[in-house]
Amino acid sequence: MTTHGRMIPGAQAPGGGYVHAYEVVTPARLLHISGQIPTRADGTVPDTFDAQCRQVWANLEAVLAASGLELRHLVKVTTFLSRREHRDSNSAIRREVLGAHEPALTVIITGIYDEAWLLEIEAVAAAPL
Repeated sequence: MTTHGRMIPGAQAPGGGYVHAYEVVTPARLLHISGQIPTRADGTVPDTFDAQCRQVWANLEAVLAASGLELRHLVKVTTFLSRREHRDSNSAIRREVLGAHEPALTVIITGIYDEAWLLEIEAVAAAPL
């Protein structure tokens, strides 16, 4: 269904687990996932960045599962970090969660809606029709 690549002639090689693009080349159903926040089902928020990051990925995975999709269907992931110092942990946890799967990625350092949240992740998934 998809093709992607690390090297594009004339462009700098991507780093940190990034790819330049992720192309969907067959008809597909798309799922646009709103920003997932680090809130547990009971409404609590973990105290540490690592725990919040894992919770956000768990929430994202639950949304995918509810639509019959998996992490391997992600084609675009945008992560909003509250602080630059979280970028290395974010990258390591993302690589752990996604394994060899490499969707197109963007990480933005920005203010987050709730001060307790240290990150938010939105995504797009695609699956064959």
